[in-house]
Amino acid sequence: MRNTVRRMASMILATSLVGFNAAPVFAQHHSDAAAGYRTATPIKHVVVIFQENVSFDHYFATYPHATNPEGESQFHAKEGTPSVNGLPNTLRNQNPNGSPTPFRLDPSQNYTCDMNHDYTPEQQAFDSGLMDKFPEFTGTACTSIANLASFGPGIVMGYYDGNTVTGMWNLAQYFSLNDNSFGTTFGPSTPGAVNLVSGMTGNADLKHSIDDSGGDLEADVVNAAIIGDPDPFYDDCGSPDQTSLKGLNIGDLLNAKGISWGWFQGGFKPSAPASAGAPAQCNTATNRIDGTPETAYSAHHNPFMYYASTANPHHLPPASVWEVGHSGQANHQYDISEFWKAAEAGNLPAVSFLKAPRANDGHPSNSSPLDEQLFVLETIDALELLPEWNDTAVIIAWDDSDGWYDHVIGPIVNQSASTADALTGSGACGTGANALAGLQSRCGYGPRLPLLAVSPYARENFVDNTLTDQSSILRFIEDNWGTGRIGVGSYDQIAGPVTHMFDFSHRRFERVFFNPHTGEVIGRD
Repeated sequence: MRNTVRRMASMILATSLVGFNAAPVFAQHHSDAAAGYRTATPIKHVVVIFQENVSFDHYFATYPHATNPEGESQFHAKEGTPSVNGLPNTLRNQNPNGSPTPFRLDPSQNYTCDMNHDYTPEQQAFDSGLMDKFPEFTGTACTSIANLASFGPGIVMGYYDGNTVTGMWNLAQYFSLNDNSFGTTFGPSTPGAVNLVSGMTGNADLKHSIDDSGGDLEADVVNAAIIGDPDPFYDDCGSPDQTSLKGLNIGDLLNAKGISWGWFQGGFKPSAPASAGAPAQCNTATNRIDGTPETAYSAHHNPFMYYASTANPHHLPPASVWEVGHSGQANHQYDISEFWKAAEAGNLPAVSFLKAPRANDGHPSNSSPLDEQLFVLETIDALELLPEWNDTAVIIAWDDSDGWYDHVIGPIVNQSASTADALTGSGACGTGANALAGLQSRCGYGPRLPLLAVSPYARENFVDNTLTDQSSILRFIEDNWGTGRIGVGSYDQIAGPVTHMFDFSHRRFERVFFNPHTGEVIGRD
């Protein structure tokens, strides 16, 4: 049975990983340098898979109960599966708030349009915690998608179950899911990505905050805090709508300790390299599962390019596979193909952030849950075949909710009073009096998001209720490698722990392999 499962996994990987330029994962490689770093837990490698635009209810509203109609991928929960804080029957059958009742989307409706997930509309949708104004403020009618057009802006109330997000539900079955995790602040992709690596969106350098008409970024930067999606100032492939950030990020802290790390993103390798007087271009496209090509790289999804200290403006490649994770001309910023080259060579960094090509990042309008499943499960299957798997923790997180409905409001641990705030009134998210370091326009916690931990040390079939946010991942990295805190107003000072999703006293020796196309488990080794 063990050899059969391995053969099945290797066959699936052989036919699938080509799409992500992954290196073979069965080659012999030498000793693991990251294993020598001193850590607070048995974890020597953290891999953060950072996806796009999903609220918790959008993926896990009815977990672990799937509808299981004929012809769709089936999901049947294991006996004893714990429940989550999902949609109660009162909301699924008759929404007392007056908004359209939440409803199930099926696999044929995997491609949707993008909802409104800006900083202010998300707060307005929350309506002081009543959670009843999503169609009015974040809903977007998908008029160009035939099987969704009739819903109008009420499409924002839609959710998937285990017959579409089968892989995500199966990861929760065999590993750990947190149902009480939130975006660090409200807002779209850039704030979420920055909060992941620094917990600090309030350090925008106004000298580098420009838009394509030469003015200030009034819609994206308020009180020197990023609330929108400007591109990084230090990125050739960014638009003229740009800003930069001052201060430290986790890359700076890891560099100071001599710990290897890297950000690996689909499409980072330029389609045309920089030349004298001409910036690099990033126009490479990859296909969705329906064959639609999508530009692979998104500049505002790469948080390290906002910082001069960790940017690779011209998208230079590493000089060799041995530079990956270490200082060099690539400055820790790489195409995702470099991750697999390093892994094959035995040079897996201690800390790796993986960003899928846009076709596979789950973002509505350019990706889907099924495209996302393909990337996530291929990555998990490949990592499980590496010798480093025994001391690896994979954390799967999302950057924002896309404005999709969720019935839970998190605690407001950081108030704000700015022109962009609207949670408790016009210009108000509380009073703003207790804002971290006095910095405004960082109201949080924001929308509830899924959070998964996959590891030989992850608790099996476990639902964690610990209050966490995106900066909790940052805090785990800080604590595990002893880097110290970002501080100075960073959310890392108050972030809850992700460690309850793990049992570091017990390592599981079996490996679970998945079919990336269906999300179903193909076997346990």
